[in-house]
Amino acid sequence: MDQPELARLEHANMIELFALVGANVPGALVRRAGGVALVTTGLPFLLFNQVVVEDGTATAADVADAVARARARGRPFVVNLRAGTDDRFLEVIRRLGLVPLSEDPWMPGMALHPVPGQAAMDAPGHEIRRVSDDASVEDHIRTATAGFEMPEMVVRSVVTPALLRHPGVALYVGYTNGEPVSSGLGIRTGRTIGVYNISTLASFRKRGYGAAMTARVAADGVSAGCDVAILQASDMGRSVYDRMGYRTVVEYVGYVEPEEAVQDRSPSGPGQPSG
Repeated sequence: MDQPELARLEHANMIELFALVGANVPGALVRRAGGVALVTTGLPFLLFNQVVVEDGTATAADVADAVARARARGRPFVVNLRAGTDDRFLEVIRRLGLVPLSEDPWMPGMALHPVPGQAAMDAPGHEIRRVSDDASVEDHIRTATAGFEMPEMVVRSVVTPALLRHPGVALYVGYTNGEPVSSGLGIRTGRTIGVYNISTLASFRKRGYGAAMTARVAADGVSAGCDVAILQASDMGRSVYDRMGYRTVVEYVGYVEPEEAVQDRSPSGPGQPSG
């Protein structure tokens, strides 16, 4: 499978994930029209407030309309453009007064194909379990909150028991000697398994738990018929995914209001693997 196709699959899965979890947030606006996806939740995390070009039917007017709707919400947001693929929209971005979020692309979309069907064995004393009840959802929320070092309300707003009822979504918790220490989430879109919410408590890092969780989510996707795994890596997790065979297939450049621009900003939070 060539890189453009892997990039297309990565992009479609990412949009599906953020549209799905964004819709869980009370008062959120999720709109997919004119080839542009708009997700604005009001949560203090840019990827839950973003405009993304969804497909080739999008026009500059469609992007401008989505930006206007995001601005009307009165909250920080990001326009995520794929370097190269979405360059035709750079002029409208300039006219709208948006500026780059950082000097370089802020988020790599990575893919693995083919995906190993066998997950790594759990380390001694460590067990990865698929979430099957509300109590385990709570373990996932608390672990992801601590692992990402983010406000619990952010994670709790997007990770809800309702996710368990979605046929394409699976939640996971990794336990060491019975203590929840790592989290993971998988979402299937066609042949693609998306790997998200990979976090590990700080005191349990450097033990391979993040890699083990990533492998488990991907392997379960293979069991469900997927042959491509994708993720968007943070700086912390990228070297782990490189070693696992994931390769960058697309790079996202963020554009924000001038007062939101910072240098070397990297995503890390619910949705983004953190190692």
